[in-house]
Parts: sequence; C-alpha cells; structure tokens
Amino acid sequence: MRMVRTHIRTRGRKPAGWADRYALLAGVVVAALVLGRSAVAALSSIAGEVEPVRASAGLTLVTLTYTGFLALARIFGPVALPAADAAWLVLSPLPRRGVLGRTSLILLVLSLVGGAALGVALLTAIGMPDHTTARLITAMVLGTAATAGAMAIAVLAQSSPPWDTWLQALIVSLVCTAVIAVVLGNGPWRHLLAAVAAAPVSLGAALATSCAATTALLLRLAWGALNRFPARALLDASTRTSIVVAASVVLEPGALTWIAEDAYWRGRIVRSRPWPAALTGRAAALAWIDWRRLARRPRRLCALFALAALPALAAAAGAGPGVATVVGGGALAAAAAGTTGARRDGEDAGLTRLFGVAPHALLAARTVLPALLGGTWLVLALAGLALVDALPGPLGWAFGPAAAPALAAGALRMARRPAVDHSMPVVNTPVGSLPTGPFLWAVTGIDIAALGCAPLLLVVSAPPSATGVYLAAQAFAGPAVLGAFLATASKAQTRSVVTSHPA
Repeated sequence: MRMVRTHIRTRGRKPAGWADRYALLAGVVVAALVLGRSAVAALSSIAGEVEPVRASAGLTLVTLTYTGFLALARIFGPVALPAADAAWLVLSPLPRRGVLGRTSLILLVLSLVGGAALGVALLTAIGMPDHTTARLITAMVLGTAATAGAMAIAVLAQSSPPWDTWLQALIVSLVCTAVIAVVLGNGPWRHLLAAVAAAPVSLGAALATSCAATTALLLRLAWGALNRFPARALLDASTRTSIVVAASVVLEPGALTWIAEDAYWRGRIVRSRPWPAALTGRAAALAWIDWRRLARRPRRLCALFALAALPALAAAAGAGPGVATVVGGGALAAAAAGTTGARRDGEDAGLTRLFGVAPHALLAARTVLPALLGGTWLVLALAGLALVDALPGPLGWAFGPAAAPALAAGALRMARRPAVDHSMPVVNTPVGSLPTGPFLWAVTGIDIAALGCAPLLLVVSAPPSATGVYLAAQAFAGPAVLGAFLATASKAQTRSVVTSHPA
C-alpha cells in the first residue's frame, strides 16, 4: 500500500517543500493557541458545586450531544474515502485495511478531540468539589473513551447489520438516559446527582479504567473489521461524503438538504391516499402535498417536537440570554420543516404555471403548515420555560400563536432564497473579513422572523415582571410581518412570471 501511495504522489502534484511544511506547522501552532485559550476559559468557568437542577440540565445536554455524535457517525458512514481512492483503490486487490488506514487515523483523532471537549462539558455540568486535577483527568479519560468507543461501534455498524441494530439501540437508550436525568434533577431524587458529583475519586478512576478497557476492545474489533469491510457500504459512504464536502466547499448549504431529502425518498414506495374533500381549490391542493410529505415521516415530526425541551434545559443549565437564541432558532427550524414545496417552487416554478395557480394564492396557502408547526413548537417550548420558572406570567404559552405568522413568513422567505452569490464583495469588519454573499444568504429569512418575533425574544432574554404589553405587541407584529411579506413576495413573483413569459 505504501508503494501504491508513493506512485500516486510522484505522478500527481509535486512533493511538499519547506514552505508547505512551514504553513502546516504555523497552522497547527495557531490552532493550538486558539483551542488552548478556549480550553483555559472553559476550565476556569467550572464551578466547585452545582445545583441539582442545573446539573441535571447540563447532564441532559451532554447526553444529547453525545447522542448527536453517534447519529452523525451513523449517517455519514463513518468510514469514507476521497473520490479517487474510492473509485480506484477500493475495488483493487490491495489489502482493505491498508486502503482505510489513513481514514481510520483521522477518525481516531477526531474522536479523541471530541472526547476531550465532552469531558470538559461533563465537569461543567456536575462541578469539581475537590481533587481538581484527578477529576479533570478522570473526566478526560471518560470522554475520550466514550467517543472513541462510539466511533468504533459506528465503524462496526457500517460493516455489519447486527452491529447497526446495537447502535440504534444505544442511541435510543441514550435518549432515555437524558429523560431520566431531567427527572432526577426535578424530582425527589435530586440528591442522587449531588452524590454523583461528590463521588470518591477512586470510584471515578475505576469507572474510567473499565471504560478505557472496553473501548480498547471495541477498537480492536473495529480494526479487525476493516480488512473485510464491504465495498458497497464503503462506496456509498464515500459518495455521500464527497457530495457533502463539495457542497460545503462551494458554500451551497441548500444542496445538502436536497441531498438528504432525495436520499430518503429514493427507492421508497408510498401508498396513494384519497385527497380530503375540503380541498376544492388548486392552491390548497398544491399546498396539501407538504402536509402529506410531513405525515409520511412521523419519526421526524416526533423528534422535532421532542426538541422543544431544549430551551428549558438551556435555561436550567444557566444559559441566560442564549435561551432566546435557542427558542428563536428552534421555532424557525420547526416552521421550515413544512416549506419543501415552496423551495421547489422557487427553484422551478413550472409546476405552478402548469396548474395555473395565482402566485399570491399559492403562497398564502403554503403559510398554514409552517405557521402551525412553528406555533406548536413555541407553545411547547414556552410551557417548558414556565415549568423551570424562566418565563413569568400564566399566559406565556400565548406567545406561540401570536408569533406563528412571523415564523411562517421567515420560513417561507428562507425557502425562496436563491443560491449563494459568491461574486459579491468581501467587507472588512472589526472582527475580520466578511464575505457578503454567504452572509446575506444566511440572514435571509432570519431577519423578518426576528423582526416579527422581537417582543417574544425580549421576554425570553430578559423576563419582565408583566408580559401583557409584550403579548399585545407580539399579536400585532406577527400578522403585520406576514401580511407585508405576502404582499411584497406575491408582487415580485408575479412580476418575474410576466417578465419571463410575456404571452
């Protein structure tokens, strides 16, 4: 394998010189300085003792982060190769382990770095009452063992269906553990969390040792599985990863969601259902497609509404003003889950023209689903904030229906935005150079959603004593923003249709 890679390098680009090595070394030093400063700041912020409610919220967030790490590893492979290696080396008679050796090393390094961050986050959640150095080392060993073991399980799951079943069971059990952590912190068993934080150092060391031994066994099994790795799974993961990397390099994030959507529906057989009798208009019929598409993915809908507990967890963990960002981002993401049809209309309006639907009528019909999704998600999130006493007043949930129109406007504006314009200039700011093309693409939709939900965001970020005035302002701002968006967007779409098809 070493001879093959040497032959490829000699026939490809020229070998690295002293300038390339200097640039690599300088990049490593700069990254170490930046990460070192962040690590020092994170370690200095760790408290000695943490309240049970905050500890349970922190443990839940750490558990959910670890679960997301496992889910991403399962989605992206995790073992993948560059396009050239996947096309030529995978199907060659070379030893499979030698072909995948470099990828395995990269995955191990990423796991160790992520595990160190996970260990620091664990200490931030439960605190360090004594023996700072010993507890820090124990947490780092636990974090690195957990992430490295999870990566090894993901590698085994990619090569073997039984291991994939075990991986799915592990993800489900971690979600249940997060729920148990919430119950422990808000019920009569909250003293158990304090006992966990004040556990003897020897017990933590024994747990870290056993986890490290288990991880070593899993890594050994994963290393052995590399030599008999199935080519089909490897080629699929390499193709998927290459597409994602290409879309990220050209800064076209919208392509990633289309890739995920098309990959989900490709090869699936869906049953036809009779349309409801209430759908008499053509605009309502076209908008009903989004409802059916969402109903055919119930697990995605359940996960979406389960994430409504994140604002309450962030508030209990002491996020402060950051809770408003979680509330606004989650509600807008929930509303955007029902705008697939609007995205397809923005990229190809041929179907709309074939049906002969007026643009303003279709756009108005498409606002119902995102408004319902965003408003329902907000009601659940605000109810959770009220349970942890982070939102005053008994009518905090009423901000959900009041902000739903603004969320629908923001989600539809996001769905109708064009691709990133990389020809726009780069602006020098006090924090560095800012490419205006990707920046404008990113804030499109968020701007009018933030404008329409400004009273709600103010209440969540800095809870006042009385929320009646803010609720009235929100009840006016939401429909006003939606009405202004529908008026301007319909005029612009009608003008573009008349210009492109004057007949």
